[in-house]
Amino acid sequence: MFWTTAITVLGLCLFEIISSIDNAVVNAHVLKTMPEKYRKIFLFWGLLFAIVLVRGLLPFLIVWFANPVFSIAEVFTAVWSNDPKIIGYLESSKGLLLLGGGVYLWLTFLSWLFLEEKKYAFLVESFIHKQGLWFYSITSLCTVLIVYFSLKINPLLALAATIGLTAFFITDGFRKNAEKTENNLVKNKHLSAWSKIIYLEILDASFSIDGVIGAFAFTMSVPLIIIGNGLGAIVVREFTVRGINLISKYAYLKNGAMYSIGMLGGLMIAESLGQVFPFWLVPLNTVILITVFLLLSIKETKEKEALVNKKVITK
Repeated sequence: MFWTTAITVLGLCLFEIISSIDNAVVNAHVLKTMPEKYRKIFLFWGLLFAIVLVRGLLPFLIVWFANPVFSIAEVFTAVWSNDPKIIGYLESSKGLLLLGGGVYLWLTFLSWLFLEEKKYAFLVESFIHKQGLWFYSITSLCTVLIVYFSLKINPLLALAATIGLTAFFITDGFRKNAEKTENNLVKNKHLSAWSKIIYLEILDASFSIDGVIGAFAFTMSVPLIIIGNGLGAIVVREFTVRGINLISKYAYLKNGAMYSIGMLGGLMIAESLGQVFPFWLVPLNTVILITVFLLLSIKETKEKEALVNKKVITK
């Protein structure tokens, strides 16, 4: 029991960290334009907001949406209860949570793979990126197939899949606007520090969705999700304090994060449609993928340093 809990929390923490890398980069960019006083306000109160209001409440809201038979107050009570009837209700909604979340994460991965600028870890990434127009066709085809197989099991599963699709396009539109808004925030010296803080908090809430939704692949225990994601949020704030230099040093971490999100989304979809996986598979998948891309990043960093040293010696 202890090791199961420890592995789950560790996996949740790691997944929250890697899924929030972009968030840390944006935060670091904008914070550089703010006075020290307001940086401290954001880092302290913003951390409380990120953990208590966002990562603390969002799992309850997701469970509530999947269990409309409960009121929101009853959901708060239910997730802490050992009542077999309540546990049965929550367990019956597992497929809905997994499919909606899995579709969301899978499309997030496909969007990155086909549409986003990136540092290529493999040649195939460059090829796929050049085929970006196919993203919408593949997204539509995947959605049709998932809905088709869902209808054979439970019509509500098909609804969950379309909700995941809708959530993806809503948050994706906001994120695509984030880079443009970030540039405006950095350049606009007349914009108040409070305006920037409010924007960063809204952006943080948007980025936290990946971590919270993906958390249900690790466990259906909301208390464990809050603990694991909360610890991850603290680490992300530490990345923010240290700035983008530390993050950008590891060039392929974003790749590892997105492959982990894609694999996690695929596992969630498969499990919602009837496949059974051992509890350790999701944390192990996350650890392996991040380790691989971290090693690739370290290797490239050493090669660059060796090249610089060689040029210096040559001169």
